[in-house]
Amino acid sequence: MDNEQLIENINRLRREKNAIIMAHYYQTADIQAVADFIGDSLALAQQAKKTDADIIVLCGVHFMGETAKIICPDKKVLVPDMNAGCSLADSCKADDLRRFKAEHPDYTVISYVNTTAEVKALTDVCVTSSNARKIVDTFPIDAKLIFGPDRNLGNYINSITGRKMLLWNGACHVHERFSTERLVQMKLQYPNAKILAHPECKATVLALADVVGSTAALLEYAKNADFNEFLVATESGILFEMNRACPDKTFIPVPPEMSESFDEKGNLIPCACNECNFMRLNTMQKLHDCLKYETNEILIAPEIAEKAVVCINRMLELSR
Repeated sequence: MDNEQLIENINRLRREKNAIIMAHYYQTADIQAVADFIGDSLALAQQAKKTDADIIVLCGVHFMGETAKIICPDKKVLVPDMNAGCSLADSCKADDLRRFKAEHPDYTVISYVNTTAEVKALTDVCVTSSNARKIVDTFPIDAKLIFGPDRNLGNYINSITGRKMLLWNGACHVHERFSTERLVQMKLQYPNAKILAHPECKATVLALADVVGSTAALLEYAKNADFNEFLVATESGILFEMNRACPDKTFIPVPPEMSESFDEKGNLIPCACNECNFMRLNTMQKLHDCLKYETNEILIAPEIAEKAVVCINRMLELSR
């Protein structure tokens, strides 16, 4: 089935089934183009909370589908590929966090949304990169806080708030690949470009950035900035929406540290090779099939969902 036929069938199926297709900015361009709603993790959670659809097809990674199901227990939540995991979520196992909490009984646990339902059930409040600082700032400056699992985001929040949160030792395999060396090379090639970086990048990369923010924040900055050229240090899927929203501006993906693609003058060749292999497991065919057959349904044990929803609802309340 070609892409045109897939789109036609998907459109028919979502009307017949009262389904909504939600996609993260890191999905492929064809999936973003067919989605009813595109957003970052916070926006996807907020949209799931208010949708009146009977079926939510969450095109992202597994924890995003879990978040939608926790928020909307009465809806059927489907994902195109059940194997679309997350290196951050994998870095923090519930049993490990449970032991860590026992070792630090006076600490409040703040978990990045990139975690499993079981970890959220052990969490006091959830955050995304969009609202992490805002939510952390609701706690007294001397509060004892555990922040996990992304050490880079936690380190960034510590650096801009003056806090000393205990950081879990996890990282996103995509954002970890960006290096200061490659970024400096790109800046020399594009001296007028503004550097946009996601806070999941390492501190040395963030130190070179003109703007640090979530995918939604970086997109919003690009829309409103008077500048026309940007170096983008985050997963390259965001380039689709950046180019669609700002067709008169130039967005140049920063290659990962292992990139060895140079032109005849020795300049580093921009490449959209900073992709999340988990996000890219989702395809138009898989999206079509899970909607048609209602497969790959996200199911969460009621006792886990009942505990996990507390930290998510707290996040949504504090994000208003």
